Amino acid sequence: MALLEIITIGHPTLARRALPVENINQEIVELARNMVETMHQAPGIGLAAPQVNVGLRLITIDLSVGENRDDLIIMVNPEIIEAEGEQVSEEGCLSVPGIYEKVARPLRILVRGHNLDGREVRLEASDLLARVFCHEIDHLDGKLFVDRLSPLKRRLLRSRLKKEQGKT
Repeated sequence: MALLEIITIGHPTLARRALPVENINQEIVELARNMVETMHQAPGIGLAAPQVNVGLRLITIDLSVGENRDDLIIMVNPEIIEAEGEQVSEEGCLSVPGIYEKVARPLRILVRGHNLDGREVRLEASDLLARVFCHEIDHLDGKLFVDRLSPLKRRLLRSRLKKEQGKT
């Protein structure tokens, strides 16, 4: 397995809609394994292929950060087919390091996608797991969590990021 480079805010791949995975082949399986390793090493609880500069609809999620193998979810071409309720909580992102803001997300969702064997999977998720699914699927749609902030917060964030980039 190999660690992949996580790209950060401003990289064009993060702003593009990812393409569907047409064929779950060995290359996709290997990408998923490398994404899991990268996510755990970061450490993070979710990673989408665009975050490692691959424009495909593939996500990995592990709320245990590698502590419990049963918590690992790898989903190809995920889509939210039902959503209800609302939760507001702080989010961060491996592609937006050092930034944490409150974001509204659905409280419960139903997600449909495929596993690495090509079988359709449907998962019900609530609370933190629902939040992570929504966050990662946003990446597949070319959105970052900061895109969900108010215009004022986005402006403040942009100026903060410019200042920080000027320091390096």
